[in-house]
Amino acid sequence: MNRLAIRFLFTAVAIAATIPTARAQMGKTVSVNAGTPEDKALSEIYAAPDGPEKIALLDKFMADFGKGDLELLADQLYAGTYVAQKNYAKAYEYGEKALKLDPDNLSTAITLVHAAEEQGDTANLFESAEHANAIVTRYKASPPPAGMSKENWEQQKQGVLRGAQDDISYLQNATFNAAYKLTDSKSRAAYMERFAKDFPDSPYTLNAREQVAFSQEQARNYPKMMEAAQAVLAADPNNVDMLVLLADFWSEQGQQLEKAGDCAQKAIDILSKQQKPEGADEAQWQEQVSMQKGLAYTALGQVYVNQTFNVQAVNAFRQAAPLLKPNPISYARNQYRLGFTLAKMQKIPEARAALTEAASIDSPYRALAQQTLAKIGTGATHTTKKPS
Repeated sequence: MNRLAIRFLFTAVAIAATIPTARAQMGKTVSVNAGTPEDKALSEIYAAPDGPEKIALLDKFMADFGKGDLELLADQLYAGTYVAQKNYAKAYEYGEKALKLDPDNLSTAITLVHAAEEQGDTANLFESAEHANAIVTRYKASPPPAGMSKENWEQQKQGVLRGAQDDISYLQNATFNAAYKLTDSKSRAAYMERFAKDFPDSPYTLNAREQVAFSQEQARNYPKMMEAAQAVLAADPNNVDMLVLLADFWSEQGQQLEKAGDCAQKAIDILSKQQKPEGADEAQWQEQVSMQKGLAYTALGQVYVNQTFNVQAVNAFRQAAPLLKPNPISYARNQYRLGFTLAKMQKIPEARAALTEAASIDSPYRALAQQTLAKIGTGATHTTKKPS
């Protein structure tokens, strides 16, 4: 069963990323004296729309003044103008020129992140974001300039870092969203893992680590899925998403049944006490809790089936049913499991009702439910095969 879509709905919130409009300075500060020819030329450039006219003015500025720090400034302006024109090849060209002149220029690195995000180029986006993140990391570790006390330098750095927070949040948001939108599960897992490594302290890092597990599940790389899920639980033993993921997988495979039951029950206990986060939509929160609890109950029921505790299994499946009903595939699976277990218990009318409901839903469990209904009709109900 593909449970990835269900979990993505509740465990990842891809927030629309917007490039910051004001930036703190990391890297060289280029100053131009007021009233000079350079100042006049720059005023005309800033006033021009982001089109051929601005590029022509920049070409003239470079020809007249494009040396030293003014070359750096012109390259930055070229890069920003070409992003606005959606000429991404030129934006990268001039952004890279600017970074060669000033490798610690955060503003330019963020411009390249923006270009890659607009272009939908995940590889370039990650590379640019990692460059920007390296600039921030180096700045945090930088020693005070000559003649400045360590205390004053730390105060100044904290001010610059506070001013750069919009940039830092933007590049993390843009990178996470780019990875989240990937449709290839293997690529999504790889980029989410890369994100978690690049930004270990990001608000999105836990979510990224969860997405590694979900993406590996979709890719059917179950050893990697389990490794990722258990790594999350090692850091956060009460992570409901990972508890449900492992309980569901192990119970369906008939493996690690004691652990599967413990994970499912722990998830149910946590969800029963969990409070809605401040600001969360009430209806969405209740939908999330119900779905997670339903998945935990159906996993617990499947554990009981594997342990031949049929009465307990039926009770768990019945508790799961109303919670899973909004999701047809999960609901169909649960009703098939319920009907199969009831058939084994010779409770034929109840089994037929559950199986008929499962067979009425377009899901991978329709054919299984129909087969079991046919066996009930012929009296062949004593099968040892367990429901999936």
